[in-house]
Amino acid sequence: MNKDCAASIISQIYHWIAFSCRRQPPESGRASLIISIDVDVGSAEIGERNGGSNDRNVHPFLAESIVGRIEEQVVPLLLRAFDEMELPVTFALRGQLTEVENSIINLILESGTGHEIAAHGYSHRAFTTLSEIEAEGELTMISTGMKKFGIAPKSFVFPRNKVSYLPLLEKHNYVSFRGYGDFLRDGMYVKKCGNLFDVHPSLYLEFYDLSLSRKIINVAERNASPLHLWFHSWNLGHPLEVAERRIAKALIPLIKHARKKEKRGTLKFETMLSLAEKYKHARAIATK
Repeated sequence: MNKDCAASIISQIYHWIAFSCRRQPPESGRASLIISIDVDVGSAEIGERNGGSNDRNVHPFLAESIVGRIEEQVVPLLLRAFDEMELPVTFALRGQLTEVENSIINLILESGTGHEIAAHGYSHRAFTTLSEIEAEGELTMISTGMKKFGIAPKSFVFPRNKVSYLPLLEKHNYVSFRGYGDFLRDGMYVKKCGNLFDVHPSLYLEFYDLSLSRKIINVAERNASPLHLWFHSWNLGHPLEVAERRIAKALIPLIKHARKKEKRGTLKFETMLSLAEKYKHARAIATK
């Protein structure tokens, strides 16, 4: 067992125990399962355009162009798997993808499954390193670029999970965001922040052995809580055969486990936006 695999298993064990011990009242009559996928580059062309100047904002070891090349191969595999299982997920895309011909944006839009396209910054720079003017500029460029594809993103996933400038998200009509999580801060909840909803991260997936993650789904079902799983598309690895194997041997069995609960009526699959809209609607009714 390599170091990364051991770390993944330890993380799953910790989260299972921690979530099992946190007794919180059910937020609804059934659990929700949300899957969000960060596409940090999405195209080798973007990395090549940036000429290495943005590499460290994306990955500690790999060049931005290499990450983009991996994601160009992996995202279609993920789409095929999700579409075959009729499972809508949230794809968090970086705004620069709107500048690329034949980008994966078109592949997602062509899917009939109803995937959500969320924003993941424009240039994948941490918002905590940006001035307010720079952050405003990124959000404006996202809106302008996405509009060319008929998209008005309503969910935001902060690059490198560095949460900042929430009032600017409100100004640009976002509804939800994924808050900051780690071993101690992960949770199974949705929290209102101003006029936004933090669809909080529950578990970061790494694709070695996800069998313990099924126990975490069981906890969410028992507590009727939202469980938000997330990962980077490059987490599936390369070459292509590695990504195919991890999807087939780890991701799909996990989804099938959750699908059984959906058939029992104890769990529902959601996107970040669809779940946030439900919370927004419930609060509006409660305040009448």
